[in-house]
Amino acid sequence: MSTTIAVIAAHPDDEVVGAAGWLLSAGRAAVVHVTDGAPRDPRLWPEGVTDREAYARLRADEARAALAVAGLRAADRIALGAIDQEADRSLAPLARELAAILRALAPQVLVVHPLEGGHPDHDAAALAARAARAVVARGGGPAPRVLEMTSYHLRDGALESGAFLPGGEAGAIRPLDPAARAAKARMIACHASQRAVLAAFPVGDERWRAAAAVSLGAPPHPRPLLYEAMGWASWDRFAARAQDALGRLGVAEAEL
Repeated sequence: MSTTIAVIAAHPDDEVVGAAGWLLSAGRAAVVHVTDGAPRDPRLWPEGVTDREAYARLRADEARAALAVAGLRAADRIALGAIDQEADRSLAPLARELAAILRALAPQVLVVHPLEGGHPDHDAAALAARAARAVVARGGGPAPRVLEMTSYHLRDGALESGAFLPGGEAGAIRPLDPAARAAKARMIACHASQRAVLAAFPVGDERWRAAAAVSLGAPPHPRPLLYEAMGWASWDRFAARAQDALGRLGVAEAEL
């Protein structure tokens, strides 16, 4: 039986923030985590964590517990294992892995990040997911409908979540009833190591839209992007790596 919905999330917890409603209501769902959620920089680890690999295992355990709240089995979570903040270094291999997963799952709907300059891994996951779908479609495989969930980005100098960048399609609201909100709150609580970060993402209705076109010719909004302001990455580096990956995959930007 094919998967009703597949969510491609950069980190364990991104799918809970942006697409818990989809997961809670899907007949059959799968989640693909592109990174392990554990960066190399120990300054980004929570208190008490002293080893990156142990942190990655903790994040995987938290993810499995959160997805179980939505009725997903351990086998419904697929981890690609890229290191947090380094997904753009292996865009072509990640896209090939995702293409193989899409062929195996044959989802009807694919939920992905928007490319908004919020986190370098979000943009990498957005690019790799779209490229994977293009690879599958070019080979004659089933091409799922692609939707975007909200992530976060910089707007007027502050972090904005729960909305898409201004100037594009605002998207539709997916209301969460009291039971769904309670379930989403339990899913978020499972990610205890991220409690401080997730406090910026209130539990509430979710917004989604049909996937917007991706352009690598210019940053998604006037600079600085959030990940540039944070000193994590630069748009120029990301765009160069993305163009190189598309060339390796034989995918044109217009196919994304």
